[in-house]
Amino acid sequence: MVLIFSFFWATQSATAKVILLANSKGVPYQVETVVERLRIPWGMVFIAPDKILFTERNGKLGILVPSSGEFTYLKDGPKVRASGQGGLLDAAVRPGYQAGDWIYFTYSKVQKGKGPVKSATTLARAKLQGEQLVELEDMLVTQSVSNSDYHFGSRITFDGEGHLFFSIGDRGHRPNAQDLSTHSGSILRLKIDGSVPDDNPFVNQTDALPEIWSYGHRNPQGLFYDRQKKRLWSIEHGPRGGDEINLINPGLNYGWPVISYGKEYYSFAQVGESTHKEGMEQPVKYYVPSIAPGSLIVYSGKAFPNWKGNLFSGALAKRHLNRVEIDPDGNAVAEERLLEKLRERIRAIVESPEGWIYLSTDMGKILRLKPAE
Repeated sequence: MVLIFSFFWATQSATAKVILLANSKGVPYQVETVVERLRIPWGMVFIAPDKILFTERNGKLGILVPSSGEFTYLKDGPKVRASGQGGLLDAAVRPGYQAGDWIYFTYSKVQKGKGPVKSATTLARAKLQGEQLVELEDMLVTQSVSNSDYHFGSRITFDGEGHLFFSIGDRGHRPNAQDLSTHSGSILRLKIDGSVPDDNPFVNQTDALPEIWSYGHRNPQGLFYDRQKKRLWSIEHGPRGGDEINLINPGLNYGWPVISYGKEYYSFAQVGESTHKEGMEQPVKYYVPSIAPGSLIVYSGKAFPNWKGNLFSGALAKRHLNRVEIDPDGNAVAEERLLEKLRERIRAIVESPEGWIYLSTDMGKILRLKPAE
């Protein structure tokens, strides 16, 4: 199904509803409902102190004012194939974004041809003019074309030094992740204008695509560059078990599907050869059973100083907010599962200028986690 953006205005009560009071290791917090009745809000990014640009997987982009709960859908976005796990995916802006700068997003784009409808994960950009997107252009239609509706990825992050990274899943075909002639199952690195950096690891390798930064990934739906420590983090879906948090370095092979901590869907058989193999990277942390991660951030705010440097991920299957403590060397040393009582499939996470954490859920809500009043 191909969808085109439309325009719509809605309002919410200016008073957010507190739906949970809890604490994390003695730190009290509250969770508020900011807005409801959206359609699988997949990506979120602050474009002003009180403005969140959000995507819906069905193909719409909108602007939310968190202080009031009012939101507006935008006009003139791309034609999106919203089917299965595909649709309009992440949205991001570079550090220091100002009004009129480029907004970047990923989506599944229909590819012409005979036979079943095929699509590819695509990186695009546009500018915001009032309630309309202008100067829309595809930056990279990746070589990930498939008629599969699975494993599109895809998150976007920036290193603050003129580069962006974005992730692509294996599109449901496992061998793709070990094949450098396809973008499927990899994390890509580009300059912010869409060109390929000269220092990408495979830029001079004739049998590899030059945009690839790392490979051997199943379906990374969380990607975050920690500019303070200059580290790129990802989190990806395993099969039945074997979700992974990885510290991403250039040119490395993260193993899928040759090594995995997951099991086959049809039996208890091990996926791949084993959990380790020379030349393939081990995860910083893995989850058995799977939590089904939907996002990733490194917390850096002042609202929760005890959480600084922690990784936060949404969990779709296990329905919680996953917090992982990281030591100075990048090792995972502790884990906590927050918001389990809400029973929400948490999809996207973004940190506000105040250091509050905003969460989107597959039930169409955007929630706000802040210190208890």
